[in-house]
Amino acid sequence: MKCVVLAAGYATRLYPLTENYPKPLLDVGGRAILDWLIDDIHASGLVDGYAVVTNHRFADHFRQWAGRRGEPIAVVDDGTTDNETRLGAVRDIQFAVERGDIRDDVLVVAGDNLLDFSLAPFMRFAAASGCPCVMCYPEGDPALQRRTAIIALDGTGTVTSYEEKPEKPKGSLAVPPFYYFRAEDVRRIPEALAAGCGRDAPGSFAAWLSARTPMKAWPMPGRRYDIGTPDSYARVRAAYRGVEGKV
Repeated sequence: MKCVVLAAGYATRLYPLTENYPKPLLDVGGRAILDWLIDDIHASGLVDGYAVVTNHRFADHFRQWAGRRGEPIAVVDDGTTDNETRLGAVRDIQFAVERGDIRDDVLVVAGDNLLDFSLAPFMRFAAASGCPCVMCYPEGDPALQRRTAIIALDGTGTVTSYEEKPEKPKGSLAVPPFYYFRAEDVRRIPEALAAGCGRDAPGSFAAWLSARTPMKAWPMPGRRYDIGTPDSYARVRAAYRGVEGKV
């Protein structure tokens, strides 16, 4: 299994912190946000290669970061230089897979999110399922439901409805930006884009795919920390203590 890390955004809401520095490398608890994620994923023993897809402005920062780590991490520069010309997360997944000639199953993660639980059980669940998989958690706030991806499930945990930022949500299960795609799934990204799949949110491809092949959902056993504003960054720095049992 390979891991594609989405890190090509410009995090404009965090300016000036991220005007010249990538959000995934901001410090939380004395370490970069992305260090927490990669440490946990690598400890699972299920991933044997990483592709961090970023923009041209921040590529050197990630190369320096990757050089300090021991894992096989390829930094993929998507060539964009500002928020207006960004490729979008779906096209960045495609770019990383094609540039790295990735032919394995793929774990896709947002490089700017933190979890207080290990991803290993999700990865094992997904690998055993034989189908693409997402994580989910109950979101009770209707306003937040309209700002994220919402799914509905049948009794077997199979996705029956998947909507990105729905105006009228059909359920209350939210999907964070962590996905498992089989090798044959990621090869369908060009088909999805040609059919009108949204390119900005990574969940747009998962939503498109769920209507064409069975997709399973795994209930999150803990909390996700999404860093989007200076206030949320300050709160995460004060509260985050690492993956439970691995602080």
